[in-house]
Amino acid sequence: MTDIVSNTVLVADREDIELHTSDDLVLVGELARPAGGRPPRATLVTLHPLPTHGGYMDSHVYKKAANRLPALADLAVLRFNTRGTSSPRGTSEGVFEEGIGEERDVHAAIEYAEFADLPNRWLVGWSFGTELTLKYGTDPAVEGAVLLSPPLHRATDADLDAWADFGKPLLILVPEFDDFLQPAEARERFARIPQARVVGVPGAKHLWVGEKYVRTVLDAIVAEVAPEVPTPLPTQTDPALVVE
Repeated sequence: MTDIVSNTVLVADREDIELHTSDDLVLVGELARPAGGRPPRATLVTLHPLPTHGGYMDSHVYKKAANRLPALADLAVLRFNTRGTSSPRGTSEGVFEEGIGEERDVHAAIEYAEFADLPNRWLVGWSFGTELTLKYGTDPAVEGAVLLSPPLHRATDADLDAWADFGKPLLILVPEFDDFLQPAEARERFARIPQARVVGVPGAKHLWVGEKYVRTVLDAIVAEVAPEVPTPLPTQTDPALVVE
């Protein structure tokens, strides 16, 4: 057996994808599925942190999710750059629109997952991505959402009330030392959503730096979207499953 470390990439069927928005932009992304054509148990549609502060589809928690979860949990992971955002995959058309025009990006990603017959679709938002999730994620094609480090800057009480009415599950992971919203305040703010569960993560910070905290996040996501998969996830694997 070999240890799964920060840069470990496990086998998956990976393909570059393009999303097409209702205002005729092309967004670049990647879809990682379980290897060998195995059907995924669930699908993560990821929404990255603020692009004006370094957020993109390769933000480390999402990159590690795509590198590991197709093999460890039979999940599909869809990552993409919102409008105007660049990564090694390329640059999505358009410009950053302060979370307003990005509504069309969210809908394009959900529609892609739906039309590709990706099952059991969950939104996973991180920081700015949580704002997009709360504002635009109440789509009947979505099973629920997981929020990482929500700042609640752009999302309003009206958006929270819309999620309450939506009725789908909402798991919120809040770092103990978050720069914007810490667990006690998060519990107070999200109390207006009856189905929301706020989980404080001791010792963690907004960016989830450190393998310990990445594993905490990935375990929580898997337990939420595919509870039949045992967690915590393995920390070692067969060397034959490692591709880099």
